[in-house]
Amino acid sequence: MPPRRRWLPIEDRGPLRVLFVITSMPVGGAETLLVELIRRLDRSRYAPELCCLKYPGPLGEMLAAEVPMHTGLLAHKYDFGVLARLIRLVRNRRIDAVVTVGTGGDKMFWGRLAARLASVPVICSALHSTGLPDHVELPNRLLAPITDAFIAVAEPHGRYLAEHEGCPAGKVRVIPNGVDVARFHPRWPDRRLRDELGIPPDAQVAGIVAALRPEKNHELFLHSAAGIRRELPDTRFLVVGDGPRRQSLEALAGKLALTHCVHFLGTRGDIPQLLALVDVVLLTSKMEANPVSILEAMACEKPVVATRVGSVPETVLDGQTGFLVDPENDREIATRTVELLRDRQRAAAMGRRGREHVLAHASIEQMVQGYQDLIADIYRAKCPGVESLPTMRPFLTTNSKLR
Repeated sequence: MPPRRRWLPIEDRGPLRVLFVITSMPVGGAETLLVELIRRLDRSRYAPELCCLKYPGPLGEMLAAEVPMHTGLLAHKYDFGVLARLIRLVRNRRIDAVVTVGTGGDKMFWGRLAARLASVPVICSALHSTGLPDHVELPNRLLAPITDAFIAVAEPHGRYLAEHEGCPAGKVRVIPNGVDVARFHPRWPDRRLRDELGIPPDAQVAGIVAALRPEKNHELFLHSAAGIRRELPDTRFLVVGDGPRRQSLEALAGKLALTHCVHFLGTRGDIPQLLALVDVVLLTSKMEANPVSILEAMACEKPVVATRVGSVPETVLDGQTGFLVDPENDREIATRTVELLRDRQRAAAMGRRGREHVLAHASIEQMVQGYQDLIADIYRAKCPGVESLPTMRPFLTTNSKLR
């Protein structure tokens, strides 16, 4: 390993150059958060850059006009030349901090290894998911000693990383996900948008915002929709998001006789406006860390019915900001959703409490500040005369487990 280098004190130098390393930037929760983080970093203290190992994706292409973008460094899974390319990139750009984004995989391995070999003072991994299909594989676990921090998105997520993913507890730092509460706020529904989507004026609406991937379990959403329709036949359903499961999910909607009432909208850029049309937001995932979609819904004062998985119970406070249900229980999801659709006063009260919770615990400003403080603290610890992180506390595990 390269020898320890001496670095100028943070007060005596210009902005820290921070390189975020990710595979690509499709439209997803973690990628959307990364866009917000890069855009909001204090430019007087940080100069962000983005490296998409394979290809930019739609969000990467959007950011390319705003920050330095590097892409096409990894041709295929066994392209070991990526290491030399990354080292050269990091050295040429004089990078001070490398933050890999995503749980496991090439970006986490090659990003950290290249940073270490290029003598980058700050090496972090931000892990946004919990359990399969994403996990920290053995090669990535072996790089724990060269990693300064593993970033979890909620306290239970941090415990999970320490207890199940091989991340040393003393290096786990929790920076909760955040949303832009100025963009996501209560608003009147847009009648033109409602008409455009073909939703009758008197129909109530339940919706889900999630990529169409297996772990999001849209099948459970559709079976729940069938149960809701038996009680409230005029209800409509919005499925916002796209992915490899779309064709099979549309086929399932047909089998359940839901084709006329379930609207598959694909990827959209008007999520706040769509949420304004929704009365209750559902999340039917098999596993989650700290999903952004329900934070956005709550910021818009929408009650949430969600499966009791991952860190969701820290956000959806059962009976206060929504309801928690057991995974795979479509009857309970339908029952709880019908309760809220029938009791608008209770639904509105839950929605208001939900926004209050987000304002207190999950604003985008709090998230960005967490990253800024963590990077600065680690950098300071590498400077002469500083022996340890001055403000960050090690994350302590407990016996609590994520489901």
